[in-house]
Amino acid sequence: MIRVLLADDHGIVRSGLAMLIDRQADMEVVAEASDGLTAVELALAKRPHVAVLDVSMPGLTGPQVARQLHAHDEGIRVLILSMHEDEHYFFDALDAGALGYVPKRAADSDLIGAIRTVAEGRTFVSSSTQGALMRRWLEEDPSTRREELTARELEVVKLIAEARTNRQIAEALNVSEKTVESHRGNVLAKLGMRDRVELARYAIRRGLVEP
Repeated sequence: MIRVLLADDHGIVRSGLAMLIDRQADMEVVAEASDGLTAVELALAKRPHVAVLDVSMPGLTGPQVARQLHAHDEGIRVLILSMHEDEHYFFDALDAGALGYVPKRAADSDLIGAIRTVAEGRTFVSSSTQGALMRRWLEEDPSTRREELTARELEVVKLIAEARTNRQIAEALNVSEKTVESHRGNVLAKLGMRDRVELARYAIRRGLVEP
């Protein structure tokens, strides 16, 4: 039986996907989350075989959740579900350790097969176009794909853009408030920005939060 965690901040979408998965004789949804932080907590508590993560969620994005899960338990395979087909989101998912990437428009036809494939430790990409992107990503020098910000700095930027206080960010990421302030200062310096407003605009442009 393939144990699945499902994380999407849209309840109707999550319910529909859960029904689709639970209809399968070899699958069961063992946990559902409406935000990235809860997804991490539930995944580490329930230890599903596959975590199906929406690319854009409050708290942490799907790729950010994937990074945290990969760091704690590589046995939890990640499948990213996205309304975006831009290569930027695709590369983010691969860099984070996801094994699969399925556009939401193709979920009805591709999701079940993708879950089975990822559960076996194999990669799944929905279209020939994304297959070409996968090959290009594998052939590139990793140094050419590095973010200008670190994964942790991107997590901090997302939470700042969601109007979280330093204390709330520190609690969410399990670090000190001083560390949060240090990350914030580093981010502002790297990006040449001055305040939270500019960081929020950057987060929207990067797809970390929705406008």
